[in-house]
Amino acid sequence: MTEREDSLFQQEFLEKERYHKTKVCICRVMLLVLLLALWELCASLQIIDAFIFSSPTRIWSCFVKMAGDGTIFLHIGVTLWETLISFLLVVTVGVTAAVALWASRSLAEILEPYLVMLNSLPKSALAPLLIVWLGNNMKTIIVAAVSVAVFGSILTLHTGFAQTDPDKIRLIRSLGGGKRDILFKVLIPSSVPLIVSNMKVNVGLCLVGVIIGEFLSAKAGLGYLIIYASQVFKMDLLVMSIVILSILSMALYQVIAEAEKRFL
Repeated sequence: MTEREDSLFQQEFLEKERYHKTKVCICRVMLLVLLLALWELCASLQIIDAFIFSSPTRIWSCFVKMAGDGTIFLHIGVTLWETLISFLLVVTVGVTAAVALWASRSLAEILEPYLVMLNSLPKSALAPLLIVWLGNNMKTIIVAAVSVAVFGSILTLHTGFAQTDPDKIRLIRSLGGGKRDILFKVLIPSSVPLIVSNMKVNVGLCLVGVIIGEFLSAKAGLGYLIIYASQVFKMDLLVMSIVILSILSMALYQVIAEAEKRFL
């Protein structure tokens, strides 16, 4: 095969990939528009109760009203800030603890059943206890969010670290390297895809944990808005908060996905 033919095949392949991505993007947008149109139509024709289920136009009106005085951006900012702090803590604690368990077999075998138990515990049950211990403040919300994600993160990362290529580890040891060399030259570099994949999961779990905390201990945030709206039967506000949460979770995931594409 000549270089010219190889170049043509490559261009054809790239064209097919661009066409596929464009088609997927258009289909996604069309599906969203169709769902919103059906929702609005059903509310307009009173097939569903617009007071209970709201509608896209009512949600948009509610958003515009709250955007006018800036209150909605305050609540989004509070939830986003709490989520980012929780996420950074989960990543730091998760990686550090997983490395410690990898470095000490005895420590791993001692702590593993407790980590499994804590990971299986419904975290919503801990929230009232955290309020008593830490008070009704942002610290409680962040701790609640961290507790949702950190134990599963430690277990996942430790399992991945334990499956590191043994041949590479033997090679480092045969060259006189110790655990420090294995950690920084084999374990961490080979586990970057696992860590990034774990971060994608954790950012969503942290957002869930923040909302759980805001349900019980908050004066601002999207979780606070949801609870307030349900208590006063402002369903437009409630559904709008849920929609914003969905958009926020998708945006956070996409940020990590884009970072993964750029740096890996």
